[in-house]
Amino acid sequence: MTIESLVEFLGWCTILNYALLIFSTLMLATKSGDWAKGIHSKLFKIPQENLDALYFSYLANYKLAIFIFNLVPYIVLKIMG
Repeated sequence: MTIESLVEFLGWCTILNYALLIFSTLMLATKSGDWAKGIHSKLFKIPQENLDALYFSYLANYKLAIFIFNLVPYIVLKIMG
């Protein structure tokens, strides 16, 4: 694998992961996320009042993982290349 193909791979990974993050944020921030709360509440036996904090933690951790594993390596390889 060449550095150019790795840079392209990481770039696409970053774009797709951020698109998924934005979609998840919009779904959970609007009323359309209420059906997810019902499913998750029943599936994991968690009160719906606690799910907002758990969703926020999920979004924060996912954003951090994208930053660490996709965006930073992409930027470093762009600088090196």
